[in-house]
Amino acid sequence: MKVRDLMTSHVVTCATNATCEDAAKKMRTEKVGSIPVVEGSKLVGIITDRDIVVECVAQGKSCSETQVATVMTKNPITCTPEIDAHEAARIMAKEQIRRLPVIENGTLCGVCALGDLAVVDIHVNEAGEALSGISEQTQVH
Repeated sequence: MKVRDLMTSHVVTCATNATCEDAAKKMRTEKVGSIPVVEGSKLVGIITDRDIVVECVAQGKSCSETQVATVMTKNPITCTPEIDAHEAARIMAKEQIRRLPVIENGTLCGVCALGDLAVVDIHVNEAGEALSGISEQTQVH
C-alpha cells in the first residue's frame, strides 16, 4: 500500500509570518497537533503544539507576537505519495517523528501521520514499533 492511499490530503497550512497564536487556533479548530508551514506552495517547515509550548510559552514569549518561523522545525523530513507505507513507518521510527509531510512535484499534497498507518491492519505492528522507537528516544532518564 502506498502513502497516497493512507495520507490526509486536506491539509491546513500556515505561512511563516503567522503567529504562534494563529497556528494554535488552527490546530484547535482542525483537531491536529501540527501544521505544515509554507511559502506559496513550498513546504518550508512544520510547527507542532509542542514547538509552541516549549519554544514560545515556556520561554515567556508572546504567542500573539511570535512568528511561526522562529519556532518551527525547518526543512522537515518528507516523503512522496508513491512511497510504500512500510517505508514511511520505518522513516518515522528512524527520524523519531509522528507526522510525515507528503510532497509531489515540489508541492505539499498531504500528511501521513503515525495514526494513519495504525488504522490499516497490515501496518499496526510497524506503526507500534515506530511509536515505540519514538517514545524510547524521548524519555528522560
